[in-house]
Amino acid sequence: MTRYDGGYFFSEPSSLSGSENEWLKVAPGERESFDGFCHSVLPWEPTGEGMTIHKRVSTLLVLAALLGLQGERSPAVAQSKPRARDLGIPFDGTPGPLNAITDVKGVEVGHTTLISGSGKLIVGSGPVRTGVTAILPRGKQSTDQVFAGWFSLNGNGEMTGTTWVEESGFLEGPVMITNTHSVGTVRDSVIAWRVEHGRPAESEYWWSLPVVAETYDGFLNDTNGFHVKREHVFAALQTAASGTVPEGNVGGGTGMICYEFKGGIGTASRRLSEKDGGYTVGVLVQCNCGSRDELRIAGVPVGREIPGARVWGAARGSNGEDTGSIIIIVATDAPLLPHQLKRLARRASLGLARTGSYSGDGSGDIFIAFSTANPGAAQPTGIVTLEMFPNDRMDAIFQATVEATEEAIVNALLAAETMTGIDDHTVEAIPHGKLQEVLKKYNRLAPSGEAK
Repeated sequence: MTRYDGGYFFSEPSSLSGSENEWLKVAPGERESFDGFCHSVLPWEPTGEGMTIHKRVSTLLVLAALLGLQGERSPAVAQSKPRARDLGIPFDGTPGPLNAITDVKGVEVGHTTLISGSGKLIVGSGPVRTGVTAILPRGKQSTDQVFAGWFSLNGNGEMTGTTWVEESGFLEGPVMITNTHSVGTVRDSVIAWRVEHGRPAESEYWWSLPVVAETYDGFLNDTNGFHVKREHVFAALQTAASGTVPEGNVGGGTGMICYEFKGGIGTASRRLSEKDGGYTVGVLVQCNCGSRDELRIAGVPVGREIPGARVWGAARGSNGEDTGSIIIIVATDAPLLPHQLKRLARRASLGLARTGSYSGDGSGDIFIAFSTANPGAAQPTGIVTLEMFPNDRMDAIFQATVEATEEAIVNALLAAETMTGIDDHTVEAIPHGKLQEVLKKYNRLAPSGEAK
């Protein structure tokens, strides 16, 4: 029996610590169109490398395309997991319809999630708890560049391609997020995908400088086994879609840890008032940062109230220093120019700080912001006429970025599930019930429905 979860099919039972939970990455679509189809057409057969992408997944993708299932995810298959607002966690600001980065029209997100094996680490074999996430500013059918700006709050990490973003003011192609030791593979694979699909950079030469970011998943994943391959990158790009964005233990966030709870992918959005322009700001995070004592949710010192099983203290003899990294992607449809987008990227720092992080020495906290406004701005000839939002009116956009970043991190924590990885290392998910109890203790739990 299979069940649908935002673009993925996986075999029951759903325990992430066992090898039976093998993921199949398929094009997003209606559950009704695939129930029974997955096992009747493609029954699970382990691949030679023990990967979770089925050896005949390309056949499934083709069949999905023929059935017309690629594209926007159906509302019928919205997130089944409770999100922060569902639990009564109060946030400022008004979210978009999906409360996701895909509320910014044109943005598509795709994941490939790799989970296989259990027990003792055997480098090159597993256990595997990793993946790759793709964010395409104008969707996979577009080659139109977007204005962008980036910012490093603390540079103990990597985001390739940013020197050209800084120099040119443009982002060409997708933003990819993966694990630290798969950056090179993902970068090269993005170039190959663009060449194969006839989508080189729109410049004088057939060349590309992809933006690929990372956080480290080596506590749970066989990160030195280099399990992310070209086909996994292609799958994330090809199945990227608008609509609901899967969160938690998915894509590049599969093996990540946040404030010593299970972390991963999270997203949120804000809709500005008509007075402020009616624009949308969307944020996606891959969170792998922080120690337990730092965590604050809705201003409450949740990490100290829920001590639980510590991760870094046991693993590294840590005395509570900030550990790990976070990648933050900010999208907007407001007509911002590159210098304004760099200002926006900086504001993501304040959303991160609201959750307790101080961005320690060992943290790679790197952010990029882009605008889907001003289509055609990168045309190579002629004079381009641009729109620009006034600097003096940017406060509302700054505030929206801070609010959406904070909520995206909390959504990542709440969507993530307890995971066991290499050498039986286990990272627990934040307990929803206990979290609600703590918030209620501090009078910060919204009555049912009021947080939405």
